[in-house]
Amino acid sequence: MQNPDVFSWSCTIRFLSQHNQFREAFSLYVQMQRLVSCPSSFAISSSLKACARIGYEMGGISIHAQVHKFGFCGVVYVQTALVDFYSKLGSTGIARKVFDEMVGKNVVSWNSMLSGYLRSGDLAMAHSLFDEMPKKDVVSWNSMISGYGREGNMEQACALFRLMPERNIASWNAMISGYVDCRKIELARSFFDAMPRRNTVSWITMISGYSKCGDVESAREVFDQMGEKDLLLYNAMIACYAQNSRSKEALQLFNKMLEPDVNIQPDKMTFASVISACSQLGDLRFVSWIDSYMNQLGIGMDDHLATALIDLYAKCGSIDKAYNLFRGLQKKDLVAYTAMILGCGINGRANDAIKLFEEMMDVQIYPNLVTFTGILTAYNHVGLVEEGYNCFISMQKHGLVPSADHYGIMVDLLGRAGRLEEAYQLIKSMPMQPHAGVWGALLLACSLHNNVELGEIAAKHCFELEPDTTGYRSLLASIYASVGRWDDAKSLRTICRKRDLPRFLVVVGWNSVELNPNVAKAVNYIALLDGWITTSYFYSSC
Repeated sequence: MQNPDVFSWSCTIRFLSQHNQFREAFSLYVQMQRLVSCPSSFAISSSLKACARIGYEMGGISIHAQVHKFGFCGVVYVQTALVDFYSKLGSTGIARKVFDEMVGKNVVSWNSMLSGYLRSGDLAMAHSLFDEMPKKDVVSWNSMISGYGREGNMEQACALFRLMPERNIASWNAMISGYVDCRKIELARSFFDAMPRRNTVSWITMISGYSKCGDVESAREVFDQMGEKDLLLYNAMIACYAQNSRSKEALQLFNKMLEPDVNIQPDKMTFASVISACSQLGDLRFVSWIDSYMNQLGIGMDDHLATALIDLYAKCGSIDKAYNLFRGLQKKDLVAYTAMILGCGINGRANDAIKLFEEMMDVQIYPNLVTFTGILTAYNHVGLVEEGYNCFISMQKHGLVPSADHYGIMVDLLGRAGRLEEAYQLIKSMPMQPHAGVWGALLLACSLHNNVELGEIAAKHCFELEPDTTGYRSLLASIYASVGRWDDAKSLRTICRKRDLPRFLVVVGWNSVELNPNVAKAVNYIALLDGWITTSYFYSSC
């Protein structure tokens, strides 16, 4: 456009801002300043929105100065945009100062300030402002309900919900989301069932809630109830399967999504879940198919997909390929570091895992429970007992409560080092009920060091927790044999034979996944020592 006027500039900037082209919107605003004497109030408010969304503090502050320079201090929507800008950047004090100086505040102005307090986690100030509001709309009520939901105060959220003079779908979704976050899935379901109308967010929230609780069947029930399903619904259900180690079902649903009668084109989120499912199956031949299919659809690689591929490469033993992808990431986040640390840990690259953990801490990315699983596995692999124990203790400094799996790794680490009594005392100190894997780790250590007394204690618990698993009896039989208790060893092996189960090798079953020609097929699934080592075989028909 040649020689655009202020109106043309303003319309273009506003259009870009409304369509999430925030950097382009601000860049155009900067160009406009060089060519026109005074910007419009619409251009200023749209540019402030852009600065807020991209977190460009200096840009927003310079626009604030221009608001004073060009006399827009009395324009309500410009002042509201300033409140929103400072709130989104966490400067609630400045936002409140701008808000208090406003003349003729409208409900949008009040809601912007309210959102600022809620975003900063200041529920007391938010509620105080909410009570002061001369007029509340449904957005005001929904914001407060969501704020209490995020804090886990569903009693207060429910009280506000009951007081609402008018509700919309977002009001119901806020209640469902709050109960899901609190892991009160039954209450979330009761609100879901009572909704007069539902939208895609309602269905996805319930599926995600069941997924977090591990109730995959209920998630699928909700998915099947939905009439016309879109990409977001399929993504939620595929992710549910992948997150709960149901890779076969994840791939089957992905295949269903591609069938002609459904014909929904996958996006990056779909492929992230599919890659996660493939990594659980453990075959690298999926990678070439995924790469080819993404190229066909014009889906480019981003950090999110690259992180999923890092996890796949690591779990398949191609740790060098995982490292190359990791080093090429534009932004390394907690998920990427955790995938890499876990991959190094399970592939015997303990020193690399330890270096990555230290690097992560140096850049102030703080670990989660899965990160600690990876680093403890690494310490276990190289037998660094003291370092591993100190790492285990440090979980509390990060506000994390070790799970039974973390205790299991520590029991294995202490046990392999011959510190069996310490391992046993650690189990006795567990705040939760030890699962069979924890007692199994102690039993394995006892078999390495021929400790009959603790071996019998560990085996007793293993038999009670998993009576059909023969590997535990085989380990106890080996302990008896090592100390010359041949009759006891023979008795245990006789029990194994009577159950008609192999002593070491157990074929779990044939897991055929009938998929598109583009999708690989899982043909066999074998577990050694009742699930200690798992190997999968595939062929690709690409």
